[in-house]
Amino acid sequence: MIVKQLAIVSGKGGTGKTTLSASFAHLAKNALMVDCDVDAPNLHIILKPEVNKTFEYFGSKKAFIDYDKCINCGICASVCRFEAIDFEQNQYRVKEYACEGCNACVIACPVNAISLKKTLNGKYFESTCETGYMAHALLNPGEETSGGLISEVRKLSLEIAYSKKIELIIIDGAPGIGCPATSSIVGAKYVIVVSEPTKSGLHDLVRIVETIKHFKIPHGIVINKFDINDEQTKEIEKYAQEENLEIIGKIPFDKTVVEATKQAKPIIEYDCKSAFAVKDIFEKTIQKLNLSPQS
Repeated sequence: MIVKQLAIVSGKGGTGKTTLSASFAHLAKNALMVDCDVDAPNLHIILKPEVNKTFEYFGSKKAFIDYDKCINCGICASVCRFEAIDFEQNQYRVKEYACEGCNACVIACPVNAISLKKTLNGKYFESTCETGYMAHALLNPGEETSGGLISEVRKLSLEIAYSKKIELIIIDGAPGIGCPATSSIVGAKYVIVVSEPTKSGLHDLVRIVETIKHFKIPHGIVINKFDINDEQTKEIEKYAQEENLEIIGKIPFDKTVVEATKQAKPIIEYDCKSAFAVKDIFEKTIQKLNLSPQS
C-alpha cells in the first residue's frame, strides 16, 4: 500500500488553510488528518478529536545546577549570552524559559556543578474524530523546538496510516517559511498553497512557493476571498502565470464561513458558494493524487 500525503500551507497565518483542511477531512471520508501548527493548533476545534494515546516530546536540553557542588562564583551568569541565569535568594538560578541549552555555562563552571538535561517541550497525540484518525500536538509555551515536534507528529501519522490501511494523509501545515513549515511539507506528494488577495498575501505566497520549489514538490495555488480585491487577485494570477503555477481554485468571500466558524463546523456542511468552490478544489486535488474521491 502506498500512502500519499497532501499538505495545505500558507506563507502567513489567517489565509484559511485550516478551514480548507477541515472541509477536506469531511470530503475525503477516510483520510488521516494531521495538524502541524503545533505552536497554535486549531484544527481540533472543528474536528473535535478524542485522544487515544499521548506521547511526551523531549526535544531540547536545558541547564541545571547541582547546588551541592555550586560555589556561587557567578561565572555561569557572566558567560550566559541569553541572560538565563540570575542570582536570587543567595543562589544562582537558571530561568527555564530563557535557557537555550548552549552549553556555555557547563563548560565554564570550574567545579562541574552544571549539566544539561532533557526537558519536556510538549506532547503529541493519536486521536479519533468523526472523520477518522488524527495526529496532532501542542508545544509548551516559550519552546522553540516546533520543527522537531512536527517531525514526530509526521512519523506518528505514517505509523497510523500504514497500520489502519489509510491511503491519504491530509496535513494542515504550519504557516510561514521557517522550520515548522518545511517540516510540514517534506515528503508530501502535493502541496496546496492558500493565499489571499492582499500585498502581504502575495509577498508571503512568493516566499512559500520558493520554499516548496526547493524540495521539488508539485504544488498549486488556492486564492481565498478572491473577490474582495480584484487588483491583487490579478497580481497573484500574473505571478502564477509567470512562474508556470496552476491556480486550482478560487474561493469567494462568503459570510457563511463566519457562521460556520462560530459553530465550529466545516463550511461544506452549508449550502453556499464557498462550499461549492471548496468541493471543486477537492475534486481537482484528488485527481492530482490519483485517488478515488472516497479515499
